Amino acid sequence: MNATLNRRDFIKVSSLAGSGLVLGFYLPSKENESLFAEPLTDFSPNAFVKIDPTGTVTISVAKSEMGQGVRTSLPMIVAEELEADWSKVKIEQADAHPTKYGSQGTGGSFSVRGSWQMLRQAGATAREMLLTAAAQSWNADRSSCRAEKGFVVHSSGKKLSYGDLADAAGKLPVPTSVQLKDNKDFKILGKAIPKVDTPEKVNGSAMFGSDVRVKGMLFSSIEKCPVFGGKVKSFDAAKAKAVSGVKDVVNLENGVAVVATSTYAAFKGREALSITWDEGQWANQKSESIKKMFEDAVKQRGSVEDYDGDAEGAFASAATKVEAVYEVPFAAHATMEPMNCTAHVQSDRCEIWAPTQSPQGAQNEAARILGLPLDKITVHVTLLGGGFGRRLQSDYVQDAVKVSKAVNAPVQVMWKREDDMQHDWYRPATYNLMRGGLDKNGSPVAWLHRVAGPSSRGLVVGGSTPQYKIPNFMIDSHIKETGVPIGAWRSVGPSQNGWVVESFIDELAHASKKDPYEFRRQLLTRSPRLKRALEVAAEKAGWGKPLPKGIGRGIAAVEGFGSSIAQVAEVSVQPDGTVKIHRIVAAVDCGPVVNPNTIEAQIESAVVYAMSASMKDEITIARGRVVQSNFHDYSMPMINEMPKVEVHIIPSTEAIGGIGEPGLPPFAPALCNAIFAATGKRIRRLPIRPEDLKKA
Repeated sequence: MNATLNRRDFIKVSSLAGSGLVLGFYLPSKENESLFAEPLTDFSPNAFVKIDPTGTVTISVAKSEMGQGVRTSLPMIVAEELEADWSKVKIEQADAHPTKYGSQGTGGSFSVRGSWQMLRQAGATAREMLLTAAAQSWNADRSSCRAEKGFVVHSSGKKLSYGDLADAAGKLPVPTSVQLKDNKDFKILGKAIPKVDTPEKVNGSAMFGSDVRVKGMLFSSIEKCPVFGGKVKSFDAAKAKAVSGVKDVVNLENGVAVVATSTYAAFKGREALSITWDEGQWANQKSESIKKMFEDAVKQRGSVEDYDGDAEGAFASAATKVEAVYEVPFAAHATMEPMNCTAHVQSDRCEIWAPTQSPQGAQNEAARILGLPLDKITVHVTLLGGGFGRRLQSDYVQDAVKVSKAVNAPVQVMWKREDDMQHDWYRPATYNLMRGGLDKNGSPVAWLHRVAGPSSRGLVVGGSTPQYKIPNFMIDSHIKETGVPIGAWRSVGPSQNGWVVESFIDELAHASKKDPYEFRRQLLTRSPRLKRALEVAAEKAGWGKPLPKGIGRGIAAVEGFGSSIAQVAEVSVQPDGTVKIHRIVAAVDCGPVVNPNTIEAQIESAVVYAMSASMKDEITIARGRVVQSNFHDYSMPMINEMPKVEVHIIPSTEAIGGIGEPGLPPFAPALCNAIFAATGKRIRRLPIRPEDLKKA
């Protein structure tokens, strides 16, 4: 495979005396490119490769590490083409830069698939320059040299290390075309390599946002208006300032910040505040009124998002009609580490330490607030104690910048768990009216999906074009403002539309009196990749084989983020309505495998997150406020609830796909379809409630 490099826009080479070979890769970002849409193939981050005289290869990672493994997987891609010695590879986290790395946003399962081609080119370019340098030093033919584990080896057996060759290689012209390795020759990619940052996480030396300490740093906690969009009307800070350790109290308009010498003192001072709020237009908002608004909306056709044929006419004349309503609640991110940020604002510059998925977003917000140019804003990216899309927002960064500016000192703003739960950017609630029609032979002839929700972001993604071949379909939507902040949430639209679509296709299969696996399989003519994943999942799960009495088996398959994945769930339901998940079998085609450890871990992680959303999580609104406040009323799955998860990676030569999010969408429908198989009861609203399944 040949890869051509654009010398002007793609690569710059500089040789620093005594510093070895430094390669900088730059790819301009595309304007208006959505992080959550299927990305263009040439949209990718940028990396720096440095080889010092000792032969150590340092790779700068411009994506955020929140447990998904990019500090391991991205360097593996470079190291493979470079023929580096993995034991001599070091990782550096890149600070924010407005242009150098392209987009540094981490989300949409985009890091590996967006970086794949570029990082391979990066490694291959460095390798070719090292080979040329060695051939010149030996006055040998280039074809007599090969790269191997950090050395260039001559056919005679003599060799030079990359460290020995680095300076000479840096003086060479950059090749305009490089040969990438054949996948069958990979030595690093496809291997189960442990994450490079696991040891520091185990020994406690890993630097998360809450671990940051800066000389002279103060600590702050912010009491924000409990109603979305509300503001401070007035406040009395006297009692707060009387708390030992409290240094200052700052009005932020939407909240009041207490600044102190410790987090504890800041929390205690905050408790002593007396604030009167202007609660604004959403003070009377509640979950019941939101549902009624959605319910009323779907009585009429909305904005048509996609269609083919005459779905309404085909439904009207169908031999069998199926209709159902599916409801999804608001959901919080519930990251293990609450939002936090440390900022040091000075007269002419600002330095920020943030666990952020959007370093450039943080940089831009700080520049806007302070009126400083971007090159005066430094953003250091720490490890993230969970992200799931929450840390794509920069509200907590804004907090730290504003407070630091007000008190003229470095300040760490730390949110409480309650702040995190009640001031999130939530996955939107949606209300879905589904209609399907079958002909006299049980084949689907019509599919109509009408959805109402508070945001266009992800509202129809994962449902706008059915993956199954149905001759007449239409999806339309109603966007209704609720006042509830909406943001990206792990797997975004497919996290709920996957459940809606795969549950309703199961209902059509049942109405047609056909096996739900075979029903899907026959309709997947337009997606052979997903069909293969469906077949592998069914085979590995033993689809069709008898199960113990009381256990039901359900299946679902979803495409998204460049990957195809199917899951089979085995479930039983107790007389009190309690659901027990015994086994999840997943089959995934994500194209070329970078690290199988990461793929398995991400599918398992997605199952846990999806379990939480399917069986426990629901954010409700009363008097414009979030009712839930902590893990006692927004609970997570416990370890004893975790099912056995089997992950089967399908060997594939398809385009590389993402893996952090695709494992989530099939879980809920597989689970609910298994519940139906076990009990005959359909789940059409989440989370699953034991009272809906309890035997009379």
